[in-house]
Amino acid sequence: MASLVSARGVTKRFGSFTAVDNVSFEIEAGKILGLIGPNGAGKTTLLKAMLGLTDCEGELSVMGLDPFRQRKQLMQNICFIADVAVLPRWIKVSQLLDYVEAIHPNFSRKRVEELLRQTKIKSGSKVKELSKGMVTQLHLSIIMSINAKLLVLDEPTLGLDIIFRKEFYANLLNDYFDEERTILVTTHQVEEIENLLTDVMFINDGRILLNSPMDALAERYMEIAASGEKADRARGLGPIAEGQMFGKSVMLFEGISREHLEGLGEIRTPSVADIFVAKVKGARK
Repeated sequence: MASLVSARGVTKRFGSFTAVDNVSFEIEAGKILGLIGPNGAGKTTLLKAMLGLTDCEGELSVMGLDPFRQRKQLMQNICFIADVAVLPRWIKVSQLLDYVEAIHPNFSRKRVEELLRQTKIKSGSKVKELSKGMVTQLHLSIIMSINAKLLVLDEPTLGLDIIFRKEFYANLLNDYFDEERTILVTTHQVEEIENLLTDVMFINDGRILLNSPMDALAERYMEIAASGEKADRARGLGPIAEGQMFGKSVMLFEGISREHLEGLGEIRTPSVADIFVAKVKGARK
């Protein structure tokens, strides 16, 4: 499958501070990639480089284009929503839709009106009359009504209630995503999206800690709950993280097969969030 995004040795410095540190990766077309990292990890800087909003060292190609030097051409096939939806407060919803329809050839007025009918947003309302959550709903509805090859979502559901978050991700998967589109999403609510992802990438202190297809995680990572002598035996296999729960030691292993853990305790597949915490804490040691 062709790479939509290709990065080789990408680095971004702000004075003496390195926000993105020599990262290399590929994002294939038709994937839903979760970019996961703590605050200040370099996620937003990396996204800005991919969107042509900042220059960087190394080689970075998006849809075969240099995002910084060919941004105008690139943005014809990209949609982006930041963690804060910024829309003119004075404008009416209907006027905003008129504007987007006039400037973007791939915008579907019919689609956005269908999405907005699922909300309490009225076409005659001004943005300043909408709650923060409704502004985000409006922004997301517009973005999902644009036929783009790459959709970049930076904390897209921040401030929304759980009902709309679930509806948004269901619409994203069922009505928007197909093999010709690629979605890149960052979020702190990993549990809500891990079932949607095809791939996941962890970033911390500007470096990539993990870049993997989701189906490979279940083969590479195992978690076991054990106690007593069995816990000691499991500990001897070198877990990358260990905690306590209900009187048992809960250990997470990387690259240890299920066969090696059989008989030592309750084995389960860890969540993406558990793996992420273990990798970040391990990187800080």
